[in-house]
Amino acid sequence: MANLKLGKLPDRTPLKITITVSAELSQELKAYAALYRQTYGESETVAELIPFMLAGFLDGDRAFAKARKEGLATASISDESRSLKASDSE
Repeated sequence: MANLKLGKLPDRTPLKITITVSAELSQELKAYAALYRQTYGESETVAELIPFMLAGFLDGDRAFAKARKEGLATASISDESRSLKASDSE
């Protein structure tokens, strides 16, 4: 097998997540989208902006990055996935 510099690509299948936000947060997100449109001259919906906002939040969280580096976040994610799967089968 060839030893490529580029490793196997991760799963890129998008997942849909539905959330409920407060009326105040909804207004703030709409205001952000409006400012984005004014700044860049392109209109993006709140739903299109949120994944990038969340990614930026996670990228900037030093405690989360440290926990992931130490393997702590990965363990808790897999534990949570198992508990969610168990509760779905009940």
